[in-house]
Amino acid sequence: MKSAFIAAWSALALAAPGSGAPEMKPAPPPPPYAGVYQPQGVDEIGFWREDDESEQKLANSPVLIRDETLTAYVKSVLCAAVGSDRCNATRVYIVREPSFNATMSPNGTMRVYSGLLLRARSEAELAAVLGHEFGHFEKRHTLARFKARRTGTDLLSWAAVLASMSNSSNVHRNFQDLELSVYGSLLRFSRDNEREADLVGISYLNGSNLRPQAATRVWRNFMAETEASASARGLKKPRFDRIAFFASHPPEAERAAYLSELAAPDGETRTEGVQRYKQALAKWLPIFLEDQIKLNDFGGSEYLINALAQDGWTAPLWYARAELFRMRGAPRDLVHAADFYSRAVALEPQLAEAHRGLGLSLIKTGRTAEGLTALERYLQLKPDASDLAMIQMTVGSVGGKQ
Repeated sequence: MKSAFIAAWSALALAAPGSGAPEMKPAPPPPPYAGVYQPQGVDEIGFWREDDESEQKLANSPVLIRDETLTAYVKSVLCAAVGSDRCNATRVYIVREPSFNATMSPNGTMRVYSGLLLRARSEAELAAVLGHEFGHFEKRHTLARFKARRTGTDLLSWAAVLASMSNSSNVHRNFQDLELSVYGSLLRFSRDNEREADLVGISYLNGSNLRPQAATRVWRNFMAETEASASARGLKKPRFDRIAFFASHPPEAERAAYLSELAAPDGETRTEGVQRYKQALAKWLPIFLEDQIKLNDFGGSEYLINALAQDGWTAPLWYARAELFRMRGAPRDLVHAADFYSRAVALEPQLAEAHRGLGLSLIKTGRTAEGLTALERYLQLKPDASDLAMIQMTVGSVGGKQ
């Protein structure tokens, strides 16, 4: 089993376009669980101590989402991917941060960002990302990167001393070449770590009851979101097939391609856990959408909202889309926003915030009487609203001019 895993890694390490890489086969299951790990050596013990302190701060942080049900659910998805024996020692924390990310520290602390939960569409997609992060943990990549950086910077320090003792331009030019070579090697090392974590992550999925083909869709969705974001900003289409010299991760297109090849074909018919995922995230979806809209990324946010609406529009999704357009605030946006708020109200008449947004949008587009009616309805539904004074002032001011 170990040799099969090494062979898969060798093919993956040569996966760069044009490298003549051998054909990849589905990733084999990971090696058997070796038991609870304890840190070895001064460096790693130091890392664990730092992580223990960081975990204590995280536990008291205001950005931590203290929802035991949601946290237990996310951990159950991790356990479904990597196996209960591996995940039992892991502590999962959900952080209210709208970016697409998750991390795992050397001491077994996993941080899952709310932006990842917003973007995943199923348990299988979430498991693909969590399995990748667990792969970093199991392969001790943090320690390996630390040692590689220390070796590289030690070499550069000595070379800088020697270069400073010479007046030759060739010596200084050679030092600059060495500097580029060292930093390039460190970044390539990081990219190799990412590929290995991808391999480990897809291996977990292949051995689970979840559909491993979901892993490649995570990256395809991320590319589509990035393109939508760039397009809305008037920027050029991103090149997902290129590796920048200073990039620490493989390009997204490469990852989507090799994850597709590494997924076990017999996993195609397995469940993705779409409905379970929707149900578990339903309570938090409006909050995560609100955080996403505040990023001021119109294209990316609209892509996410439309993707979530593929199975049908709901009142929270219409409301989020309306908020997105109203915040951009162009006259045509306000017209669209009023339409989207109306659709939210039609589906959920008791959604007070939708009446509020509808009223403000209608007033700004010259439909004052309808806007005032909507704002009055908002105050009826939410008489203790935090913005009560502001809305009453608006109603009094605008109503007095009619």
